[in-house]
Amino acid sequence: MGPTRRRSRRPGAAGEALAAYGFLAPTYVLLLIFVLVPLAGAFVVSLQRTDGFGAGVFTGLDNYARLGSDPLFWRALANTAVFTLIVTPLSMALGLVAATLLNTALPARGLLRSLIILPMAVSGVATALIGVLVFDQNSGILNRILGSVGIAPITWQSDPVPAFASIVIVTVWWRTGFNMLIYLAGLQGIGPDLHEAARLDGANTLQRFRNVTVPLLGPTSFFLTVLNVIYSFQVFDIVFVLTGGGPAGATSVLVTYAYETGFVTRDQGYAAAIGMVLFLFALLFAAAQWRASRTKDVAE
Repeated sequence: MGPTRRRSRRPGAAGEALAAYGFLAPTYVLLLIFVLVPLAGAFVVSLQRTDGFGAGVFTGLDNYARLGSDPLFWRALANTAVFTLIVTPLSMALGLVAATLLNTALPARGLLRSLIILPMAVSGVATALIGVLVFDQNSGILNRILGSVGIAPITWQSDPVPAFASIVIVTVWWRTGFNMLIYLAGLQGIGPDLHEAARLDGANTLQRFRNVTVPLLGPTSFFLTVLNVIYSFQVFDIVFVLTGGGPAGATSVLVTYAYETGFVTRDQGYAAAIGMVLFLFALLFAAAQWRASRTKDVAE
């Protein structure tokens, strides 16, 4: 057996590690108190039958079994999936286009950036209230404009398709500014020499965008995809204010259904089970995207 090798540690490494743990400790404590503990509490509640008052009755996995035969849950899940599939790519595409345009020497570029980012400065509830002013079927600005040119008003709150379209439009308007801001940061990190080399090789503007800009923005797109999908699965304020999940559940999503179950019908154990399923979907998607990104990086 050969001689044992002793690892030499740099002087002061232990002190630096201790200092690093000291700086990280407040974040971990906040994470434990405000994320992990409530998450564990929600899981415990999901195993009970309770109305939120007094002690609940332990029912095991009964609440999760109910999900399989609950048509309202499946409709809310389908609405959430469709909402995510529309809002995520659309808001990201518009954000990328806006960022690309505003990364050039446009006149009044600063003003245009501010106007696009403006919805980010207000809450989702305030954004939804602006949407009500525009899309209210009785007194909304859009229907008044349509009526002034002889077009029949659209039943934004009474018809399922226009109601769903209204929450998509308002959400895309709200999310585009955020996506534009992140894409703009990514674009400004791309060196101009790469585009210049592609231009000297004969690539036109579209080819440079497709073959240079888009691939180099891959990490940015991955980051935004995860954030936008998780947000879309958690959307609540815009749907609640604009449509309340109606008409007849046509715009009900998982969070609004969980809210109605937990605070209207007072079945909080079942609402907690819906929340845990929502958390699981978000976790699985983030893990799948992270794995796909790592696999791509290794392949390259």
